[in-house]
Amino acid sequence: MRRLPPLTAIEAFVQVARLGSVKAAAEALALSSPALSRRIQSLERFVGHPLFERRHQSVQLNPDGERLLSEIAPCIDALALAMERASGNAEMLRLRLAVPSLFASQRLMPSLPSLRARYPDLHIDIDTGANRLARLDDGIDVAIAITTDVDPNLYSRRIDSNRVIPIASREFQQGPQAISSPAQLAGMTIFLHRDMPETFHYWREAIGMPDLQPGAIDHFDSGQLILEAAAQGLGVAFMLESHLSASTDARLVQLFDEKVESPYSYWFACRRSSLSRRPIRIFHDWLFEGPLPRT
Repeated sequence: MRRLPPLTAIEAFVQVARLGSVKAAAEALALSSPALSRRIQSLERFVGHPLFERRHQSVQLNPDGERLLSEIAPCIDALALAMERASGNAEMLRLRLAVPSLFASQRLMPSLPSLRARYPDLHIDIDTGANRLARLDDGIDVAIAITTDVDPNLYSRRIDSNRVIPIASREFQQGPQAISSPAQLAGMTIFLHRDMPETFHYWREAIGMPDLQPGAIDHFDSGQLILEAAAQGLGVAFMLESHLSASTDARLVQLFDEKVESPYSYWFACRRSSLSRRPIRIFHDWLFEGPLPRT
């Protein structure tokens, strides 16, 4: 068997990769920044190439580093769990997660059995309340939020990119009064989510109709209710393409062919220091291994 690098070097690599900062990783491991950097350099010498892109205030994994992390992080976590059990220190792991209810129902819940199968001791408290990012200092460990950007003081990672589409009842495409042109939205009611208030504005600008005015704009704080209102024929919802593709409601269709890149995306966020905690680390790595439907 090929000789392995020191475990301390691997531990340093994983911490820096997860925290995105040599300083934060050094603090988590109770090392000086130069000492931690030496461990990273020794691992890079061992594998024969760099694993990070160095920046002024941070480091980021390069493709080789991303591949290595995806392969060894589960092994490191399994080793840590085995040592906890061997020493009799294994405890229930609990994560307090703030997440939009629509994301939770469409994409998170169908995939959670795979997480539970791998980590039966991990339990997740799910909070679908508002102001998710702001509550990271108030009882929330991790937030999944739909937003344009995240405070750089937080650790954040984009979950996906998406496109804006108009969603309506299938009946809107039928009969002599069928809606076949964006211009027909003038005078109609449209629905927007409070987390994505500029969605219609971006869409009409992108299709070259900046002066298009609906009859009314109704705001919702629930994605499920927006889709239900659209399905009932009460108006046209401007949501993400993934919201429609993940829906099982046959009453809903996309109006028109125009698809506009959305400024809003789903993001994972937590305090940088929190990422060294095992429940958060497990959830983070599982989330980005690809278990969720990437619709």
